[in-house]
Amino acid sequence: MLLHDVKTNLTLANLKAVSKRKIINDNQEIKECEKLKDQLNIKATSILQKTDNLSGGNQQKVVVSKWIFTNPDVLLMDEPTRGIDVGAKYEIYTIINQLANEGKYIVFISSELNELLGICDRIYVLNEGRIVGEVEGESATQEEVMKRIIRNDREAVKC
Repeated sequence: MLLHDVKTNLTLANLKAVSKRKIINDNQEIKECEKLKDQLNIKATSILQKTDNLSGGNQQKVVVSKWIFTNPDVLLMDEPTRGIDVGAKYEIYTIINQLANEGKYIVFISSELNELLGICDRIYVLNEGRIVGEVEGESATQEEVMKRIIRNDREAVKC
């Protein structure tokens, strides 16, 4: 969807919210997109700017905004900060915390342990598609998570 403009990307996942009888209400779509652009601090010259002309962090915020616009109860985020600068990462973390404070559930997948420690209430360690360890947010440290990873590796070697 990078070849499309920000507006198209933001509303594509929830066209029902900006249409009536299968006809898109342009004014409503623009209003909703401007609100999302401001809410998530998407740096674009306008909502008509092509998404591929945005920085990586702003492209990622467009993707996150698209799914927020669907008003989900659960949001699955797989490596949402990979390859973006520190400032954009911070903004995405802020968005995630805001959604959690609104009662949304966030499943946050990351290969960066420090990122998980900083944002998660609970960390699950997976191996070959199975949960092999859990660490609660209050006791989550690198050492506690690594214990579960190493313990599982040793058990796998015994088999």
